[in-house]
Amino acid sequence: MQPDLQGLEITKGELKHCSGVSIDAVFQPPTLRKFLAEIAKTFLIILLIGLNSFIMIQVFPEHLKVVVTIHAFAGVALLLSDIRKIYMSHKCRNLARIFEDVKRYNAIIKAIAINDQIEAVGNPSVRLENRQQILQALKLAREEIIRALKTERILRENEHFIKLNTELFETNLTTLTALQVSDRASEHGRLLNEALQIVIDVQEEVRNLTR
Repeated sequence: MQPDLQGLEITKGELKHCSGVSIDAVFQPPTLRKFLAEIAKTFLIILLIGLNSFIMIQVFPEHLKVVVTIHAFAGVALLLSDIRKIYMSHKCRNLARIFEDVKRYNAIIKAIAINDQIEAVGNPSVRLENRQQILQALKLAREEIIRALKTERILRENEHFIKLNTELFETNLTTLTALQVSDRASEHGRLLNEALQIVIDVQEEVRNLTR
């Protein structure tokens, strides 16, 4: 990865540090369809655990209690894990949406890193002409995401907390406007505008948090 990309990616550790919640602790997206699909998968696994338990009891009847206990514990643990994840996803709906923005943001960085590797092995035609603009937009997006994560955590952990100061949510529209490009069809324009769209989306999430 090129030096100018290093440090831009938002890691799982940083996400947990800023939000207080692991990215793996919530469903993405937190929708009813996602919940039902996960529950169905869990019940299928529990069914397989039950089948495995039945087979082992036939093979080792003298260890019936141990086999049943172990498999029952595994099934209950899976079910409780799903229930907890559904609860956290419902409680942290706004956070789950911000996590989606983080995925999009990190995907752009990964795309640029791969593009750099392709260029480095002798394909100058893939060079990103507006690389600095894209990186500037990514830095803006990173700042907005970190701010959104911290804001969501404050509001979630302080349910009776009144709206934060409005200056926390000021948008630097002049900067965004100056960065906009019209060449959306090219890879250069697509990456830049995707990064800027993440900034806009995250800012909207922050506004929703404080309504």
